[in-house]
Amino acid sequence: MSIFSKGSKIYSIFKFRCPRCQEGDVFEDSNPYNFAKLFKMHDNCPHCELRYELEPSFFYGAMYVSYGYSVAIFVATYVLMNLFFEPTIKQIILVLLGVVIVLSPVVLRLSRVTWLNLFVKYDPEKKGPRHK
Repeated sequence: MSIFSKGSKIYSIFKFRCPRCQEGDVFEDSNPYNFAKLFKMHDNCPHCELRYELEPSFFYGAMYVSYGYSVAIFVATYVLMNLFFEPTIKQIILVLLGVVIVLSPVVLRLSRVTWLNLFVKYDPEKKGPRHK
């Protein structure tokens, strides 16, 4: 089984799918740049009925994941800039600012799905709102 195939956490995270069945979408709109529906998540998986918010304020923990993703993106951007040319501090700040603005909707969604995947295991046979 490949790490990008169905049944893996990576598949669920990068396809924005339910971590339990990997069939249902987590977000109402698959386009992260539709700002009217950026934060709109299904309450339950349309396929297996898993309740996504496992407890009140569950997704506050996704902020830590978002921070990790952002740091990784900043480091990768900085390294790539230095590989291709010698940027000034002003260029570095402008490029990093642009990257964070452009990728913020994607990072937000990735962090929420990653956080959910930390607590729910793949079990395609299970149905119902409980995550146990």
